[in-house]
Amino acid sequence: MKTIITIATFVAMTLIAQFSQAQEEFSSDKIEQLNGQKERVVQLEKEALKKEVEEINDRLVNNQITIEEAQQLKEEAAKNHALNIENAIAIIDNKIALIERNGSESIGTENDKITFGLGAKDSEDGDVLFGIQIKKNGQEEVDPKYDRRTSSNLVLAFGLNNAIVDGQSLDDSDYKIAGSRFFELGWAWKTRVFKNSNFLRLRYGISYTSNGLKPTDNRFFVENGDQTELQTFDLELDKSKFRMDNIVVPLHFEFGPSRVEKTEKSIRYYTARKFRIGLGGYVGANISTRQKLKYKENGDRVKDKIKRDYNTSDLIYGLSTYVGFGDMSIYAKYDVSPIFKNAEIDQNNVSLGLRFDL
Repeated sequence: MKTIITIATFVAMTLIAQFSQAQEEFSSDKIEQLNGQKERVVQLEKEALKKEVEEINDRLVNNQITIEEAQQLKEEAAKNHALNIENAIAIIDNKIALIERNGSESIGTENDKITFGLGAKDSEDGDVLFGIQIKKNGQEEVDPKYDRRTSSNLVLAFGLNNAIVDGQSLDDSDYKIAGSRFFELGWAWKTRVFKNSNFLRLRYGISYTSNGLKPTDNRFFVENGDQTELQTFDLELDKSKFRMDNIVVPLHFEFGPSRVEKTEKSIRYYTARKFRIGLGGYVGANISTRQKLKYKENGDRVKDKIKRDYNTSDLIYGLSTYVGFGDMSIYAKYDVSPIFKNAEIDQNNVSLGLRFDL
């Protein structure tokens, strides 16, 4: 019996000695790795500072900031990265102290654990970067990064309107160039097509459009069966205006550079003060057609507001494009659908003006 106890005691003491030696070797290797991380911290922060200074210089060259602002931003960047180095090395030193004292870098209960880390992964693939990671019952409390891909804005457009008639130039148009106008008001969404680039965007939305035509030579529109034609008015017209109101869904592919701003929580792309071009079209419905006439009869001023179909197309579709800088663009659109159905000669609405994405 004494022999068995002696042998068991010897084996236990041997295992304890081997475990202690292994623990010491592990702690020594871990401390050596952490000391190596200090140099890595300094290297990473210097590289990050260099990149940030280059971005500041680019903004200065592009006249986005002044020399004084650039100098101030560089000083702030240098200060921030110096503090990052100081804080990160302090975290490593604390981690080394924990290992030297406890043989482990973790403290706490079985379910709740506080881990001090620096650019490493724990056994459950949890990221630890320049700070403290806290786990509650196996759940990591980490602020996720996100990337905003869709934004929206108000669209306002206005300008000149006219009609392209087969075999007729705009110089010989039946409508007044300066008097015929268009107006558009809508809401548009903009979505980046690619995840990590904002060069190509998809613009889509819904808009109210109003296309007006003012006939020349004292004429107005008359509906004769399935035909709508211009006729001379019997009296002198002070005003003759024909208007079509539509609801359309525009869709454009927008190209152009943008400025990117990255933070720990978000990535933002801005197109303010940047060149852009949009190519696309629209489809919708005619919701109202009316004609307004003003004239004098027997010394009395008369205003006629006539609302009827006038054989106009119910389905509206066409092509549109815009080219601009920042929020303002030159805007052009062309109705592929004819103004009047079953007309002997097709007339297609055309518009040119300014577009504002507010």
